[in-house]
Amino acid sequence: MRRRSPRDVRALRGLRARLIAACVAVAVLAAATASWASAASASNSLLRSTQQRIADTAARRITDTAPALVYPPDTGDLRKIRDALDGPVVVTYESLRVHAGETAAITEQLRTAVHGGDHLALQRADSATGMKLLVGVPVLITGVDGQQRPSGIEVYLVRDLGDVVRQVNALTRNAIWTSALALPVAVLLALLAARGVLRPVRELRGTARKLAAGDLDARLRPSGVDELAELATTFNDTAASLQSSISELARMEADSRRFVADVSHELRTPLTTLTSVAEMLEEDLERMPSDARASIELAIAETRRLASLVEDLMEIARFDAGAAQPHLERVDIPGVVRECLRSRSWTEQVRLDSPEELAAVLDRRRLDVIVANLVGNALRHGEPPVVVRLSADEQEVHLEVIDNGPGLPEGVAAQLFARFHKADSSRGRSAGSGLGMAITAENVWLHGGTIEAGNADGAGARFAVRLPRWSEET
Repeated sequence: MRRRSPRDVRALRGLRARLIAACVAVAVLAAATASWASAASASNSLLRSTQQRIADTAARRITDTAPALVYPPDTGDLRKIRDALDGPVVVTYESLRVHAGETAAITEQLRTAVHGGDHLALQRADSATGMKLLVGVPVLITGVDGQQRPSGIEVYLVRDLGDVVRQVNALTRNAIWTSALALPVAVLLALLAARGVLRPVRELRGTARKLAAGDLDARLRPSGVDELAELATTFNDTAASLQSSISELARMEADSRRFVADVSHELRTPLTTLTSVAEMLEEDLERMPSDARASIELAIAETRRLASLVEDLMEIARFDAGAAQPHLERVDIPGVVRECLRSRSWTEQVRLDSPEELAAVLDRRRLDVIVANLVGNALRHGEPPVVVRLSADEQEVHLEVIDNGPGLPEGVAAQLFARFHKADSSRGRSAGSGLGMAITAENVWLHGGTIEAGNADGAGARFAVRLPRWSEET
């Protein structure tokens, strides 16, 4: 048996399925109730009319025969009544009794109801040959005072209701068939109703998805004056308000980014000059007095830190503006990593675990930035030795940087790549701009890769980068 997929399960539990089921249930229940009510009413009417007809016939024949009887009657008088009636019949008077046909179905309850009474009694009873109608008739005589009283003669008749029962069964079958025929009609009507109700809902879903995908101009077309039209109007008002808010936020964000980019650009030229001056002063540090040397060293360090922050801000601005594009080329990844470590004098503190050759199509400069930021972060916040591990498969290049420090505090990994995030106090004061990890992540994402942060077993912090090994053009 085919296992239902999650999509099938959602469809069965969806609004369309529930709406169709509800409409079908209501329609079938209404049809069944009406059919059964009609069948029951017709059956009761048929039974009552048949019983009444049998009782009237019996009473009329007995009334026609009664004047010819002699009271107290003898067996011959009882036979006159018996002969006037068709079918199974029993006529009794005290100890006298005459009968004809099968009368075993007559019950003691009927006899009790008739005995000593002055009215006709009816009773239905099931027997081995089907439903029977039992009729009990007391014969009345009229006294000299004009009053009627029981004569003591009692007549009991047994009549077969088989034809009536068959007619009732036929009515019941017709009711069942009517209910069954209502099912396809109900399904058709439910489908039409569901289509009419769900079409606006589907349009609402599609428009909401367009909005979520960034199409802020997506709107519904209200039609009619019902609740769905009001919902569409409300949705459009909400979308318009959302579009206005997002546009305002986008404008403010763009202004903010442009401001940061402009400020960074304007700061770059004087900072270049200050850096050159700082380098000149650094060459003369040995000849300066000790008290002035400390101040000059602090000024040089802060100038370089400010220059680094401006460069990072300009790089972030390029990412935000969409101006950053990877310049892909075939690179020898171990060679790029070795050159990165050598140029920054980190070879003594970092161990490279890599195959001799590992080629991939990447942006050489951005790969250098990724490695430099991860290794620099590990050396700054962790403890040496730092391990850079390279591996690859057919699709991806895996780069891991593991330090030997205390590791990342709980909850820090999720925020580590946010802009201006500074390391936790447990990892020491951060000397960076707080943009290094954000720039690293941006460079990884620019390649279509992923980056994760966590703790290594038996070591400190661990950063894992996955980069596509080959671009789509190669």
